Amino acid sequence: MNQPIDQPKIRNMEAFAIACGVSRPTVSKYFHDPDSVRQSTRARIETAIEQYDYRPNIFAIDQNRRKTKNVGIVVPYLTDPVFGEIARNLERRCHEAGFRATLLSAHGEQKLEIEAFDRLRALRPVGVLLAPLGRESNLDALEHFCYEVPTVLFDRNIAGVGQAFVGSDNDSFVRQSTAYLARTGEAPCFFEMKDPSNPNSIARRRSYKTSMQALGLEPMPVQIDGKGWNLEQIGYDGAMRVIEHGLLPSTTVLCSNDRLAIGFLAAAHQKGLRVGNHAGCALRLAGHDNHPFSRFTCPPLTTVGHDFDALSDRGVECLFDLIEQGGRFERRAETIFPAKLVVRESA
Repeated sequence: MNQPIDQPKIRNMEAFAIACGVSRPTVSKYFHDPDSVRQSTRARIETAIEQYDYRPNIFAIDQNRRKTKNVGIVVPYLTDPVFGEIARNLERRCHEAGFRATLLSAHGEQKLEIEAFDRLRALRPVGVLLAPLGRESNLDALEHFCYEVPTVLFDRNIAGVGQAFVGSDNDSFVRQSTAYLARTGEAPCFFEMKDPSNPNSIARRRSYKTSMQALGLEPMPVQIDGKGWNLEQIGYDGAMRVIEHGLLPSTTVLCSNDRLAIGFLAAAHQKGLRVGNHAGCALRLAGHDNHPFSRFTCPPLTTVGHDFDALSDRGVECLFDLIEQGGRFERRAETIFPAKLVVRESA
């Protein structure tokens, strides 16, 4: 059946997947091996192929068949539950599409990030999903790897590196939390590490300042010492110091991330300070990221969260599009998802 004249031409696999109502990974799986999908799904795809007169880039698919089915996933610190949650979603989606996902962690160290690149090169992956260390990365090594291997960056954006980036809008995180806290009580101070290596933390610092100024309020940063990934301990030690020395400029504390906030909660408990929005509470506390454990803290933590499912879906879809197009996009693509405020008892 020919495509109707007024029906727009479908030019890539992502648009085709939407049109036929089948997930992008399943469509990719079909074009690699039609017998690998259920008969009913195969019938739906083949009906849509005729309806939309869609033909994939056969050259790219044939090239990829000669390659491995390996996909790499690299995170800066796997024991960080936020990265663990994202990586779990990415890995599952790759497996569903018939790829073998290899998950590696840099453990917060530049040397181990470079070693991860070397290990992936040996596996000859068709593509890689990569969350770099950020300021701690060796930029030359990172750029060289992303030039050699089709790479989609996620969570941490480094301009010009990789063929695409998929992540959350850090400005959206802090605008929402700052506005909510200022509207419902005393305006928040901002509890953060003095010299963070994470580019997201730096973006949140900037957003806090501009958000407070937009509300006609003076920013109140509270910067603590600390380096590395033991963020709960850093938050606990920093909170103990500022509480003991009376350095909090507000009874509302907005933490740069939930892991610092969890440490702050422990310090407040140690000092006998109740946290919450009820009578008798000394402080309100909020964070960012919607850490998988944040709803189980005491009290449950108010936060602003990633859309983990949307981020993971788009990251894998973007990687498959990149593979389909031979490992290069005409221009670097960026997809940014808005964050969502999650109000709980801590604020």
